[in-house]
Amino acid sequence: MGNANDKKQIWKPGNMLYPVPAVMVSCADREGRKNIITVAWTGTICSEPAMVSISVRPERYSYDMIRKTKEFVINLTTKDLTYATDWCGVKSGRDVDKFKEMKLTAAKGNQLLYAPIIVESPVNIECKVIETAELGSHTMFIAEVLDVMVSEKYMNESGKFELNKLGLVAYSHGEYFALGEKIGKFGYSVKK
Repeated sequence: MGNANDKKQIWKPGNMLYPVPAVMVSCADREGRKNIITVAWTGTICSEPAMVSISVRPERYSYDMIRKTKEFVINLTTKDLTYATDWCGVKSGRDVDKFKEMKLTAAKGNQLLYAPIIVESPVNIECKVIETAELGSHTMFIAEVLDVMVSEKYMNESGKFELNKLGLVAYSHGEYFALGEKIGKFGYSVKK
């Protein structure tokens, strides 16, 4: 039973599943025009094989690039990349070169023909679209992860990648947050 002061309001259906990752998705067309789209509607959907999804509005500049090449890269964002992440989410690649304006470096990844990685991102997830689902306001691109590229400067002495020391960023209800205090680890609730 809840507290009597915990009255609930009923709202219309909406996306209140927060926080979510705020990532920069890089893509390109077959002619070499490249772009960055900021995506918060993204997530892991399968472990074996490794698969992810992103959801993109069809009117976005990146939509046709991804639909036609079936490629994109999810680039994780850090506190230092938050300004660029936000900027790439509000500006259109039809009007500006986001790599140039945000002083980000596009480089060839390991697996993909068209979509570049963002060098400044500490983690680049190269993805190949295997299914497209038109859902309404957004189209979901379901993709297999071909590989993950990680910055060696975040490897510790014993060769472990220190993902949780990157200063990763989450998006929650219109705001960005740096991930903070560790409060437990998987299985801690049942550990003796």
